[in-house]
Amino acid sequence: MNPRIQRLRKQSVNAENTLSIERALHETAFYKENYGKYSIPVLRALNFYDHCQKKTLYIGDDELIVGERGPKPKAVPTFPELTCHSVEDFHVLNTREQQRYTISEADIETYAREVIPYWQGKTIRERIFSHVPDEWRAAYEAGLFTEFMEQRAPGHTALDGKIYQTGMLDFKERITAEIAALDYLNDPEATDKAEELKAMSISCDAVIAFAARHAALAEKMATRESDPQRANELRDIADVCRWVPAHAPRTFREAIQMYWFVHLGTITELNGWDAMNPGHFDQHLAPFYLAEIAAGTLTREQAKELLCCFWIKVNNHPAPPKVGITARESGTYNDFTNINIGGITSDGKDGVSEVSYIMLEVIEELHILQPGNSVHISRKTPDRFLNTACKVIRQGHGYPSIFNPDTYVVELMRQGKSLQDAREGGCSGCIEVGAFGKEAFILTGYLNVPKILEITLNNGIDPVTGKVAGIQTGDPLQFKNYQELYDAFLNQLNFIVDTKIRVSNYIDRMFAKYAPAPFLSVVIDDCISKGRDYYDAGPRYNTNYIQCTGLGTVTDSLATLKKHVFEDQTCNMEQLLTAISKDFVGEEFLRQTILNKTPFFGNDDDYADDIALQVYQDLLAAIDGKPNIKGEAFHLNMLSTTCHIYFGKVMGATPNGRFAGKSISDGTSPSHGADTHGPSAVIRSLTKLDHSMSGGTLLNQRFLPSLLKRDEDIAKLGQLVRSYFTLGGHHIQFNIVDTATLYAAQEKPEDYKDLLVRMAGYSDYFNDMNADLQQEVIERTENEAL
Repeated sequence: MNPRIQRLRKQSVNAENTLSIERALHETAFYKENYGKYSIPVLRALNFYDHCQKKTLYIGDDELIVGERGPKPKAVPTFPELTCHSVEDFHVLNTREQQRYTISEADIETYAREVIPYWQGKTIRERIFSHVPDEWRAAYEAGLFTEFMEQRAPGHTALDGKIYQTGMLDFKERITAEIAALDYLNDPEATDKAEELKAMSISCDAVIAFAARHAALAEKMATRESDPQRANELRDIADVCRWVPAHAPRTFREAIQMYWFVHLGTITELNGWDAMNPGHFDQHLAPFYLAEIAAGTLTREQAKELLCCFWIKVNNHPAPPKVGITARESGTYNDFTNINIGGITSDGKDGVSEVSYIMLEVIEELHILQPGNSVHISRKTPDRFLNTACKVIRQGHGYPSIFNPDTYVVELMRQGKSLQDAREGGCSGCIEVGAFGKEAFILTGYLNVPKILEITLNNGIDPVTGKVAGIQTGDPLQFKNYQELYDAFLNQLNFIVDTKIRVSNYIDRMFAKYAPAPFLSVVIDDCISKGRDYYDAGPRYNTNYIQCTGLGTVTDSLATLKKHVFEDQTCNMEQLLTAISKDFVGEEFLRQTILNKTPFFGNDDDYADDIALQVYQDLLAAIDGKPNIKGEAFHLNMLSTTCHIYFGKVMGATPNGRFAGKSISDGTSPSHGADTHGPSAVIRSLTKLDHSMSGGTLLNQRFLPSLLKRDEDIAKLGQLVRSYFTLGGHHIQFNIVDTATLYAAQEKPEDYKDLLVRMAGYSDYFNDMNADLQQEVIERTENEAL
């Protein structure tokens, strides 16, 4: 890490997370003056152009890659068209211990005066909650599911390589040709297409203007700079910003800056918390790197420095703050950008290059929160690359996570993607996968599967609140056998899923109608050729996901009921339900019997694993293939982020011995402490599920640092990954940290400021996590052997 990068890193890590009201003020003033004068797509594009012309620019000392979403690093805008924060929200954000965002009282007063009154009754969030039926609201408030889009833009978005061959002026030429070819005689949608295409063209102008303003600022700064070297750097910045994004990049540096302007454009236009990603960034940059290395215009160290500058730029952009249930389901500064490294190319070859190795060095040396990153290990990936990645994992930062292209290519083709598009795909944010640059893959929210069992055991009543949360499925005391219980659970599951999907389809239409994203649409195939927005079936593929949470918890609970109530008759249903209702107070003997005499998921035991497989298959049957409004379908993935913490908070005790309020299991990982037979047994249990039927599965594993001290230990970790992926695993991630270190960090957080741990699909600073999140990591099984 050279001195420049040391200074930039220090500035980024130490910068305070603040809220900026600038975007909201610009947008509100623009809407007040212009709403009703233009079609919605054109209005959105002109609003974006207006902000790009007015927003405060920032070029910091030492920077080589430029551009910020806010007026300075870690200054986050608000998106009042999605959800308009209240004065009380700002006061909470300003004072809470974790994930604090500072904002001045003067800005709060201005927001209350200028922004809040205009947007009352007009936000997407209000449109949603004014529409939802009673049964949806009851299930939502009970914590049976969440809804991502109640205050954020939908979808995790990742790009392919088109922006490295196509500049914004080239896109404008394509758009002009499409407008000229519109058939107003035979196409009833021609007028709507014309408005969307005009909006796309305007949005291209907006990003070009944004870059041109940076060029002008850099030139101005160069004339005032006393250091000749920095003055030359500023003039170089100006030259780069004059070329990209208007034109396709010619150099390694221009390619990085090109992506960064596109990234900023999408997360400024609408993105309220949406995981914007460059996709296979190493593959996109490799041709530029190789050409310049051959020409002698770039050295390896210069390339690494530029990548470090980019990494730090991403770290300067925390997620916009959330409120209400969404804040509880995911509390983190991480905005879920995920750099995909390695993998396979669109023609099926190994995608690893020297740029891939440089990126791993950047990850290891910088040790910062963002961007997230993942390595993609196929059968064609060299062991050298896997072992290098494992050495980075050994550092205990929680990065990178590991994905299996051989499995997710099959997943994507099953959903209807072409082979080439599937190979170009990968992870968009956490563990979900899609076709990069060609798909809107919309994450609609989490499903609390153990909670569905909980209300089934209470005949549709939420025992935590006493309110009706589902349908009546029968008195559990009258169930004669396990199959009757499971059939009741299945009926409840189908009702809850259908309730969620109905409203998700309505929300999709609200975004298409009131919050289109014309700039994002420019860079996603086939929005231009269709003349349709990203949120209105413009992309080549349009997928909706429901993220299912708690497979381990629900499996172990069903295994407990099957074995102890219906088979061994250790207790009857009434005794078990009474113990659960009392949170096992006075019933510790029964609880210990359950914990020690029940086959649990994650131990390669067919008794439990067969139940997990049945639940997984029934989740697929309930979700997979259900129609969305864009002519395609819903699918499932097994993702929790941190929602398993929130879901546990809204639940009482469960039959598997879990106490009330404790987190449920994450993703497809076993319940905490339930996997007692080591990591090999875990992966054998998980691969009894067909991962290719999902859109992503998540597996967390934790190892002692002492297990990975030697090179042969690194090789063993690589072999574990290879074994899991050979059996069809989708994803695996590791925490390399012992329990003693985690407790020490709780006791003396000032000594562990840089301690990063892996949560579920992302990493976070341990000391930025609340006590519940910290405890969840501590309670994960600590593997003492590979």
